Amino acid sequence: METKQATAKRWRISSDELPFHQQKNCLHQSLPEDLGMGRSAIFQLDQDLSYIETRYTPSKDLAVLSRIDYQEPRLVVTLGLKGQSRFAEKNGDELVFNEGYTSITTTRSSMGERQYQAHKPTMQLRFALNKNWLNRYFGEHKTNPLFNKSGIQLLSYRPISPQAICAAQQLLNCNESRETNRIFMHGQVMSLLAFELSHLCADKRRNSAEFNQKDAAIAKSARDILFREFKNPPSVEELSKRAGTNQFKLKKLFHHFFNNTPYGLLLEIRMNNAYQLLESGQCQVGVAADRVGYSHASNFSTAFIKHFGISPKAISKKH
Repeated sequence: METKQATAKRWRISSDELPFHQQKNCLHQSLPEDLGMGRSAIFQLDQDLSYIETRYTPSKDLAVLSRIDYQEPRLVVTLGLKGQSRFAEKNGDELVFNEGYTSITTTRSSMGERQYQAHKPTMQLRFALNKNWLNRYFGEHKTNPLFNKSGIQLLSYRPISPQAICAAQQLLNCNESRETNRIFMHGQVMSLLAFELSHLCADKRRNSAEFNQKDAAIAKSARDILFREFKNPPSVEELSKRAGTNQFKLKKLFHHFFNNTPYGLLLEIRMNNAYQLLESGQCQVGVAADRVGYSHASNFSTAFIKHFGISPKAISKKH
């Protein structure tokens, strides 16, 4: 039987009471139907790397209680794609996971509860990496300082990079029936992590202290405008005004948070959207060019080849 308890108007259930079932290449864990919609899909990509896709829309204010004890410390990358959740530790510390932001934490053990609001959809992707994985790719001299504190430690809270958003979309649209699904997923996860972890192991002398959470919110706002309006984008001057800053500051924020320029980000968004359209077989080259904001297919083809190293016509014919 599920151990459910209503305390201070919030329903609590232990994660140990949520049933698991195996489906294809992953484990699924679901909420009881009377608590609303909630499920997690857990993929073990290798012994040092797991990927968890969580979608919750509880019918009540909900807390899922958990206790974690790892043999060795873990680094967890959480992408907030929709909504918000909060992790409240038993010792009183709290972490908030917001839509549009990547949170990077480390832990060896924790006891607390993950809280969700009633009727508010939440979707998050989490990637759990152990220290062996980080040592393999970054070396012990760079990863050891990340684990110098006990309990849960928040290492980073930044807007999700555009490249990671594209990789996340590919993961969510992954066709589980394909025989190469595991290889495809692993490739997208590795690409996503490369972008989201790069700043952690960068030279600490960089001026990261120059930027604060308000700057991160401005960068996210400008990025979101480009994602919504990439077909008819605003100028950099207009984008800066709408985001609440000036052109010079906006370019600095893009360089810091996205390692790109506003124009470079716009190009990536257009090219990735075009690639998905062509790969899906939904349209021909000229139509794809128009849908991503190019009035001339020849200019689109030139940009596409320069970006991907392959012609859009080749992608269209392939699929």
